[in-house]
Amino acid sequence: MTLWIDVSVRKRKLKLYNASVLLKTYPIAVGKILTPTPTGNYIIINKELNPERPFGALWMGLSKPHYGIHGTNDPSSIGKEVSHGCIRMHNADVLELSSIVPTSTNVFIHK
Repeated sequence: MTLWIDVSVRKRKLKLYNASVLLKTYPIAVGKILTPTPTGNYIIINKELNPERPFGALWMGLSKPHYGIHGTNDPSSIGKEVSHGCIRMHNADVLELSSIVPTSTNVFIHK
């Protein structure tokens, strides 16, 4: 399998692909105007279940330091521009995604 993640900041959607086949689409929250979600190509470098910080059920760190895909303790924030640049997901969604993708998965973030 060639799994990769496509993140559309404008559409506030995270899509999981196997090569060119769309497997799943998730709603997300993205960075605020003053702290935008960085665009570019990254990889998932680590995973932390139940992180101590307020990152919901799970943290998946990206190769861009201090940025990641994580759960949230505020599910009403999903679909909005509210984070400090990270990609927020519903806790159930981030747990599901993490169970599918390994570390080293490519993440393409674009407007």
